Order: sequence, then C-alpha cells, then structure tokens
Amino acid sequence: MASLSLGLSLSRKKNALRNAAVERKNLLTVCRLSVKTLIDRSCFETIDDSAPEFVNFASILEQILSHRLKGQVTWFGYESPRSFWDYIRVACSKVSHSCICSIENMENVSSSRAKGRAWIRVALMEKRLSEYITAALRDYKTTRRFYDDGAIVLGEEANMLAGMLLGLNAIDFSFCLKGEGLDGTHPAVIDYTPYLKFTQSSDSISSDEEELRTLGSSGSESSTPENIGPPFIMDENSWYNKCKKVEQKYRLALEQKGYLEELVRLREAQFTESVSQNKLLLQRIEDIELNHKLEKEQLEYIIVELQDQL
Repeated sequence: MASLSLGLSLSRKKNALRNAAVERKNLLTVCRLSVKTLIDRSCFETIDDSAPEFVNFASILEQILSHRLKGQVTWFGYESPRSFWDYIRVACSKVSHSCICSIENMENVSSSRAKGRAWIRVALMEKRLSEYITAALRDYKTTRRFYDDGAIVLGEEANMLAGMLLGLNAIDFSFCLKGEGLDGTHPAVIDYTPYLKFTQSSDSISSDEEELRTLGSSGSESSTPENIGPPFIMDENSWYNKCKKVEQKYRLALEQKGYLEELVRLREAQFTESVSQNKLLLQRIEDIELNHKLEKEQLEYIIVELQDQL
C-alpha cells in the first residue's frame, strides 16, 4: 500500500509539473500572438482602450505577471492576496525617470490591481514596457521573494517575454487613465477566440528562423536548426518557399493545439469549481432539512404539552 500511494503521489506530481509547463508555454505563445495583432492593428489606427486587441493583451500580460504570485503573510499568520503591482513597484523602483511614483500618487486609482493596469498603459505610452520588465527581472532577489517556484518570471521564458514586448515600442498608444479599464474589481479574462482563427499574412513573416527557435526552446518536437542556408532559387516555386510554407502551417497548428489545451484546462477548472459549489449547496440543503425536522418535532412536542394542560 505504501508503494502504491508513493507511486500515485509521484504520478500526480509529474502531472502537475507537466500542466504547469503547458500553462506557461500557452500564456507566452498567446502573448506573442497578441503582440502581433497589436502591431497589425497599429498600421491602420491608433491603439486606445477601446481596441479589443489591447484589452486582450493587457489581460494576458496581467495573468503572466500574476502567475504563481505569492500572497502577503500578515502578523496574524493569514495570507492576503497580492497584485502584480506590488512586485513592479518594488522591482522597478530604481529605474531612472520611472512612472512608479506618479502612479502610486494617482487620486482616481485606489486599488493595487487598478494601479498595475494604469502602469501597463503609462509604460506603453512611454514606450518603456520592455525596459521596465527587463529591470524587474534583473532584480532576481525581489522576484524570488514575490513568486513561487514554477512562475513564468522565474524561468527561462522570462527573457522571451522581454523580447516580445520590445516590438511594442514602435506603436503609438493613447489611453485615458480614468476609464473603465482601470476597474480593479473585474478579473483579467483572456479571449482565445481571435487566436484560434489567426492567420499570418505573407507580408508579416519576418524573422521566421528566430520565431521557430523561440517556439522550439521548450520542446524538441518544435525545434528547428539555428542556421538555415540561403536559398539557391528565390522564386515562388522554389523548394525553399515550399519548405517555409510547410513550417508556417506546422507552427500555426502547434500554436492552436496549445490554445485548445489551455481552453480545456480552463473548462476543467470551472467544472471542478462547479462540483465543489454543488457539494456545498447540497450540504446546505441537508442542514436546512435537518433544522426543519428538529423545529417540527419541537412544535409537535409543544402542541402535545399544551393539549395536556388544556
């Protein structure tokens, strides 16, 4: 029995580690695609709070920075939840000419989550979001203090995140820091639908070798050689172009597989929560029925006593 329980424990631990790795990979992949959609949208208009591409990107970045974030232990031993702004405020405090103090003193923004969302917008307008993230990740001691093991910002994927955000410096953003997007009461929800039907145009295929290396760094199945030799023939019917098209289709299929896995994980979490709520409701119903039965018996006993007195 002991060996069986030990085997089950090891199996559960391996599954948990695998699920955590899949979650990290999916969040980074969808973040990379959200940056691409933002860049494509910026070619036609200025990005503001009303753009669905930005709303989705802000939700993705918020979930990445909140991934396995530790709670704050109070004097009484209770653990209160934290926001990623608590980490950014400390880790980026030494960045020169930063916006940390101005956001901390904003009058219309009170909650920690709302301040974090305001920081994302200000950093994008300043074209310094990648700089802030890089400076925060360099402070490994502070990062280690705020995050648990397995967090995205503690792994090798953190450097990929800073590189992805560097492309946003070419976009002109315009945000209102008094809008509904700063409401700290609503959680960050990612809409995966646009990325499930995402198709990359031939004009936007830039640095394909770098993207394939980035995607293949987390698994051997998607790896690609670092150096691809120059094509001998550069017409449309060359083997080089055909190979590139096959690689692009394979990469898109692999990314969509990751999105579907993430959707399944979210649905499983929702199902588990629904089951637990159902159990609580059933327990409450049983308690109410038991109380009702006891009250009925007490009333019957009182009626019998009154009849005896009469």
